[in-house]
Amino acid sequence: MGNDYKHTLHMPKTDFPMRGNLGNNEPKMQTVWDEMNLYQQRLDKNKGHTEYVLHDGPPYANGNIHIGHAMNKILKDMVLRYKSMRGFYTRYVPGWDTHGLPIETALVKTKKVNRNLIDKVDFRKMCYDYAMEQVATQKEQFKRLGILGEWDNPYITLYPKYEASQLRVFADMVEKGLIFKGLKPIFWSPSSETALAEAEIEYHDKQSPSIYVAMDAVDTLGKVDYDFKFLIWTTTPWTIPANLAIAVGDHILYSFVKVDGDQIYLCGTDLISELTAKFGWERVEVLEDIKGYELEHMTYKHPLYDRVSPIVLGHHVSTEGGTGLVHTAPGHGEDDFVIGQNYNLDILCPVDEKGFMTKEAGPYEGEFIEDCNKSVVRDLDACGALLKMEWYTHSYPHDWRTKKPVIFRATAQWFASIESLKDDMLKEIKNVNWYPSWGEVRMENMVKDRKAWCISRQRTWGVPIPVFYNEDGSEILDKDVINHVANIVEQEGTNAWYTKSAQELLPEGYTNEASPNNEFQKETDILDVWFDSGTSHQGGMTDFGLPYPSDLYLEGSDQYRGWFNSSLSTGVAHLGQSPYKTCVTHGFVLDGDGRKMSKSLGNVVDPLKIIKQMGADILRLWVASVDYQSDVRISNDMMKQVSESYRKIRNTIRFMLGNLSDFNPTKDRVAFDQLVDVDQYVYLQLNELVKSALEHYDNFEFDTVYRDITNFVTRELSAFYLDFTKDILYITKADDPARRSVQTVLYDTTRTLLQLLTPFLPHTTHEAYLHLPHHQYDNVYLEDMPKPLDVDGSEILDTYNAFMQIRDNVNKALEEARNKQVIGKSFNAKLTLYPNEDVKALLKKMNANLGQLFIVSQFEMKDGTGEYAFSNMSVDVEKAEGETCDRCWQVVDHTHDGLCHRCQDVLDE
Repeated sequence: MGNDYKHTLHMPKTDFPMRGNLGNNEPKMQTVWDEMNLYQQRLDKNKGHTEYVLHDGPPYANGNIHIGHAMNKILKDMVLRYKSMRGFYTRYVPGWDTHGLPIETALVKTKKVNRNLIDKVDFRKMCYDYAMEQVATQKEQFKRLGILGEWDNPYITLYPKYEASQLRVFADMVEKGLIFKGLKPIFWSPSSETALAEAEIEYHDKQSPSIYVAMDAVDTLGKVDYDFKFLIWTTTPWTIPANLAIAVGDHILYSFVKVDGDQIYLCGTDLISELTAKFGWERVEVLEDIKGYELEHMTYKHPLYDRVSPIVLGHHVSTEGGTGLVHTAPGHGEDDFVIGQNYNLDILCPVDEKGFMTKEAGPYEGEFIEDCNKSVVRDLDACGALLKMEWYTHSYPHDWRTKKPVIFRATAQWFASIESLKDDMLKEIKNVNWYPSWGEVRMENMVKDRKAWCISRQRTWGVPIPVFYNEDGSEILDKDVINHVANIVEQEGTNAWYTKSAQELLPEGYTNEASPNNEFQKETDILDVWFDSGTSHQGGMTDFGLPYPSDLYLEGSDQYRGWFNSSLSTGVAHLGQSPYKTCVTHGFVLDGDGRKMSKSLGNVVDPLKIIKQMGADILRLWVASVDYQSDVRISNDMMKQVSESYRKIRNTIRFMLGNLSDFNPTKDRVAFDQLVDVDQYVYLQLNELVKSALEHYDNFEFDTVYRDITNFVTRELSAFYLDFTKDILYITKADDPARRSVQTVLYDTTRTLLQLLTPFLPHTTHEAYLHLPHHQYDNVYLEDMPKPLDVDGSEILDTYNAFMQIRDNVNKALEEARNKQVIGKSFNAKLTLYPNEDVKALLKKMNANLGQLFIVSQFEMKDGTGEYAFSNMSVDVEKAEGETCDRCWQVVDHTHDGLCHRCQDVLDE
């Protein structure tokens, strides 16, 4: 016979490669997906089923995608693939945000364009071309991640149809009285020369000059008969020229304090000790106390101008710091503005759009605000009004694009009323499912204190605000007029606003009493880009035949103040309902040390580089593995760990496929109730995995799905089932019932794992599925998610879960014996088990070959005590005596021509 028997071993046979070579192979698979129109095939299969809509928050079209983009799009694709495989009709329309300052800035930098010297229409065309170039680049990069969707039919905010849809929402809000124009302090970015919404503000520490200033009292209303000074504090000296009042708290207690026997100041009573220490006062005498409301309408003289101003009551005044008296400039602060309105104060704003002081600032005209800070401090010191100046580090609003400080500046702007929508918005917030749950409170906090949304911007590249002005300067806010403009825009794009006259844009024959000569002017501001993207539930959703509201918005946690907020505002304003039923957020991606990524630190992780080197599936598996609802970390070492996890999953699937080459599920399958107990146990464990995975997928808990799958692959399969079943798969005859029983488990396990893993690893599962015998489709994505078996396996699960603890102890004993060189491989061992009564009863109840389960050649169970003791049993491990079978490697009493009786019987058949 010689060695011919070796050819009868059922060794793994598969063309599924050990290594994925994903970086090279994935693009080839994606080409196949395109050729077979996989996205549409899945839609066709689910046609007529319940619709599930994930509305894509549009990324900004500028530059290559970064790791945050990659995580966001991969998370969305996981949801979409899962929902599709659960049978939902799941379209995906990707989108892009394309207007605004970053593209203008990119043109200025890359093309060296001076936007102030070029024709507006020409500049807008350049912006359009640049944006579309960026869209084309990012589209290919997103597709390389394995994202399926309507890439040839996206929504883009610069498309005329989208712009027209946006204007129709604006028209509806006009009709409802939600749009108004007013002079109001807003966030203003001197570096960008435009108004900013709250969503465009981020806070960073800033060092500011902190000054304490004394202002002479003028009219004390007869309540005191001595001269004194009001003591105020500010960190923006440049706003002192705009000071028109001092605010006090109506029920705060104030004191007149005589300092060092000379000067008398008024300050908050609770702050006397702190101020005494700060100024180094040696003798402080409290003359008398007074409540804030008693100070109202007193007056004081500005130390730098011939101006007398009042003491007013302010709701925002406290004694937590400063002096208890608040410098008030109605042109430079929200609270100051409100107080100014209450007291009919002027709205003085002596600062231009670039941050330079105007002629209203007098001697400071032409100075930039930072230079004005120095000049004001110098002059206050010279006139004796400055008590102290020190540097103060505090959190201060910055322009999120330029990263430079902003100011509060009163300008005429267009606003959308949030106050009118607030109750409905808060009600809708409660109707949304928030993941994580604290998102509800965060969103409520974003809304409840807002009064108005500044929606105008002083830029060129964007959607013009479709408002006309009459000859007397009054605004034309008319829904029909705006919708007429929207119809023009839908045909010609928003450049029509710049190429056509007001008369050409207005409806034919339009007249207005306020314009007797029929002369009209066009608004020059554009709409806030958050209004652009915030109306995508129309231009990017309902205009594509998708239902309102969508099932899901999924974006980064910064979008509570951004896209989630603007979408909710416009959705409730337009249709009275939130545009999303569920809102899921993810954190930011940090480097391995938890630092924010930046080019200056050299710690930027490029997803395109990862894809090229490791493959998109490795990056996708990283996304699946992290708790994305918090900030996450990524590094080369972390990616190596994920790659190792991937290798384990891939090789396990490869092994199972290799043992299924001769298995036909239609004729070789063994019914569940006919499987041997241990096969039923693994099948039931697989069933538990399916139930758990589906539940966690439904709750967007991808990291739990990932852990459950990897634990099942590692523990139940690799460390147990696939280890001992080699003795069945390789050694028994091909159609042996025990082998077919194991193959049944392997086939359904492989198919189930490929189904569950497809949202994470679509390239790998596609490749493996084509090696699965008798697969039904050309791609695993056309499979449905597995359904749990309706079986009661509690008894088998309890039995084998208890056995697994016994097996762990046996493995510890075998390892000890191996370390002592008593045995080599476990097949070299003779295992003697000395169980207590509970263990003995358990093992006798099992319908299993225990020696095979323990992977030893000889096994017996008897009374007594062994060398290796555990709480419920002890164990002896000896070297098995006998001859080793050349085919199965078992040590037996006797072999014939190198074969044991079992192997000889197989060969004889």
